[in-house]
Amino acid sequence: MSQSTTFIELDDTYSAHNYHPLDVVVAEAEGVWVTDVDGKRYLDCLSAYSAVNQGHCNPKIRDAMLAQMNRVTLTSRAFRNDQMGPFSKQLSDITGYEMSLLMNTGAEAVETAIKAARKWGYNNKPIAQGDAEIIVCSGNFHGRTTTIVGFSSEASYKQDFGPFTPGFVEVPYGDIEALAAAITPNTVGFLIEPIQGEGGVIIPQEGFLAEAKQLCADNQVLFIADEIQSGLGRTGKMFACDHEDVRADIVIIGKALSGGFYPVSAVLADKSILGLFQPGDHGSTYGGNPLGAAVGMAAMNVLIEDGLVQNSAELGTYLKGRLERIESDHVTEIRGKGLWIGMELNTAARPFCEALQKRGILCKETHYNVIRFAPPLVIQKPDLDWMIGEIEAVLS
Repeated sequence: MSQSTTFIELDDTYSAHNYHPLDVVVAEAEGVWVTDVDGKRYLDCLSAYSAVNQGHCNPKIRDAMLAQMNRVTLTSRAFRNDQMGPFSKQLSDITGYEMSLLMNTGAEAVETAIKAARKWGYNNKPIAQGDAEIIVCSGNFHGRTTTIVGFSSEASYKQDFGPFTPGFVEVPYGDIEALAAAITPNTVGFLIEPIQGEGGVIIPQEGFLAEAKQLCADNQVLFIADEIQSGLGRTGKMFACDHEDVRADIVIIGKALSGGFYPVSAVLADKSILGLFQPGDHGSTYGGNPLGAAVGMAAMNVLIEDGLVQNSAELGTYLKGRLERIESDHVTEIRGKGLWIGMELNTAARPFCEALQKRGILCKETHYNVIRFAPPLVIQKPDLDWMIGEIEAVLS
């Protein structure tokens, strides 16, 4: 019996079965490579759902984390610490937003943005308490809390978890006319992923984001961009909204904000929105903790100083072009921006992911028939060329 089999049996016996992972048991990781418990190496093409954009175990982030662990890790927000303020200022300097509200997970940040949008609406529009509405998109994925799954269009995400929070209106993704029709005097926000990752790397028609932002501005509605997966360089820009020069009113970030070392997320907005929060309105024991803030600062420094956003733009264009040249009866469409590519098949994607695993490439299917490729942004062309060759061999 291999070591992998032993760990898989332990997982299946003692862990809740809320995932369907590939049967690879990772024990070590560095850069774009991971190694399983039996010593086999794999090229990671998922990046922990874009959480390790800076590469696995990035030494600069690791050093910052270890240094902070030897000083102080948690104070709670009952006191101040010497890392949260500098981290918040760094985020403002880099993104141009006046304030941030630091949380831990992406789902927490989405919940925070929902609260912020509602609070802004009640303070700026004649809306009766309890009547605020937020428009969302079909095919969305914003997290797993009961509020969030309640406005998902995926029945399986909601089955057995109701009742759900009211106040959300769904429109087709990328449909500007449907968005316009859905806006009412009670609408406070439009929550959208600029690119839908879990939906299969779905990109709206060019110009939609800009039109939607203008529509929101014209109707005193907040444009809320969930950039948890699409942001921080994944698409070849700092934010996916940057491809259309759209400045969202609220931006939600997470995942790569810590480079995979620690849960760190944030909501970014100007003082007119986040300045409405008063003591007691919202909080988190770990949100803004010194360890997470130190890690976040290092992760952002790596992203910028190591040119990872530009690397994503350049190699993403190269990867997409190479994948489009693969001749295969199974492929129906290649779509993506930067190092975030969705390969849609005319059949189930899982067997192809399993075949790639055997060849030393780790990727994951989404929505049954889409393979998602999202290697760490530190990847270099030789590894990319090897990866493309293996993908071509499997698909052909």
